[in-house]
Amino acid sequence: QVQLVESGGGSVQPGGSLRLACAAPGFSLDGYAIGWVRTGPGREREEISCISSRDGSTYYVDSVKGRFAISRDNVKNPVSLQMTSLQPEDTAVYYCAAVAGWRRACPRREYEYEYWGQGTQITVSS
Repeated sequence: QVQLVESGGGSVQPGGSLRLACAAPGFSLDGYAIGWVRTGPGREREEISCISSRDGSTYYVDSVKGRFAISRDNVKNPVSLQMTSLQPEDTAVYYCAAVAGWRRACPRREYEYEYWGQGTQITVSS
């Protein structure tokens, strides 16, 4: 069983930045594709970004393209999501999710992920 832990959430003003990290203490995420999924007030849950397990292929939902950047360091392990130009509509609980394999692409459907973190709240407000 892989236990994922998100960190880096919090409150920020519009236009601000935050960096989320996803780790699995005591377990290597090497060989796992990692995604970030968020759910906000009155909105359906949506996958906003993911990164493949091997070749670094990434995906971003249109609403975060150019503002968010996902990266991974398989030496140090954590997968990060750098978020800039945050807006109130980015307010949500952000979850990281993992699935084994997916070497050159990443899942586009939530049910394809095997493991989920507990989520971290991000609030963007003035």
